[in-house]
Amino acid sequence: MTTVDYEVRNRVGYITLNRPDKLNAIDVAMRDELWAAIHDVNDNPDVWLAVITGKGRAFSVGHDLVAMSGRGDDLYSDEISTEDLYVYQTQVFKPIIASVNGLCLAQGGGIALASDIRIASDQAQFGWPQAKRGIGSVSGPCMLAHRVPLNFAFEFLFTGDFVNAERALELGIVNKVVPHDELESATDEVVQKLLNNAPLAMRAIKEVAVRGLSMRLEDRVRLAGIVNRRLQRTEDAQEGLTAFAEKRTPVFRGK
Repeated sequence: MTTVDYEVRNRVGYITLNRPDKLNAIDVAMRDELWAAIHDVNDNPDVWLAVITGKGRAFSVGHDLVAMSGRGDDLYSDEISTEDLYVYQTQVFKPIIASVNGLCLAQGGGIALASDIRIASDQAQFGWPQAKRGIGSVSGPCMLAHRVPLNFAFEFLFTGDFVNAERALELGIVNKVVPHDELESATDEVVQKLLNNAPLAMRAIKEVAVRGLSMRLEDRVRLAGIVNRRLQRTEDAQEGLTAFAEKRTPVFRGK
């Protein structure tokens, strides 16, 4: 990979957007490499969760508009689309943490919103400035508008104004804001908490929550029952209950 750094360490898939000279603007190569990395997170049994961040002073400023200006509609005709990426990322049932280190705009905001936990540097800024460029947005109306009150979403989408980290926290766009030089340690603290828990249980919880978004309550609880019965047959479930009875820390293996 040339535009995305991806490595697996201690059961965590670390994805770093790596075009710092372009503020991690997403061109076709980066989108394809990000797709491949997220696929590995989903398929690799050695990966229990993932962290996405950016190199340099931006998480990502979204589409590479310079590349886009020369392609027109061709930008949307590739085999892997922006829409595919968002949908697939949200359907990876392993926890995904966005560690937002700076500018997080447009498609960069979509990648962050498609993550499960968002930790932001106090230098982070969020924005969907597409209306200023005469182009449309996918993540703004399809994701932001379903996570914050609609009037605030419209304000940001219509004006293109940026939202600072503290305001993003107030609106629930991020889970927490930390001093910039503490972002890595704050992210690692959350990672370690998740690694102490049973990975199959976390996946089951996320599966029910995500799949249940489009279901009626009675269908959601039935789905939860099916998934939970499947989970109870795992080695990790037995280990968790046994460890509780024996008053010791469980050792989960993802089985």
